[in-house]
Amino acid sequence: MGNTDLRKVYRDYLEAVNARELHRMAEFAHDTIVFNGEPVSRDDYVAALQQAMDSVQNLVYHLEDLIIEGDRVAARLTDTGTPVKEWLGLQPTGRDVTFTENAFYHFRDGRFERMWYLLDAQSIAKQLAA
Repeated sequence: MGNTDLRKVYRDYLEAVNARELHRMAEFAHDTIVFNGEPVSRDDYVAALQQAMDSVQNLVYHLEDLIIEGDRVAARLTDTGTPVKEWLGLQPTGRDVTFTENAFYHFRDGRFERMWYLLDAQSIAKQLAA
């Protein structure tokens, strides 16, 4: 890990994602990452991010908690947006959603090589149906 400030790297990563600067992902992720247990290319990871952003208008990731231990990062996020396309198997209803996401990363040489995330899809479904 060296002298990499993972707190700064992660905050910069979220800032880039929220600014839709997905062209910057090479700064934060290795060429191949293990994403929820599956090896994927960084391009595939970026495509998944883009798909979420295309499906959820104004999707923003708000950092609530950030814990760093060695080369591992854990983040609790509150995400907000308005689904405008089918997403996670859910149909849009025009309603805004706010939901929790937990994300865990393993970094090597200042970039993440493994990521696991879990979001509260049940909460999203309830909000869309309300």
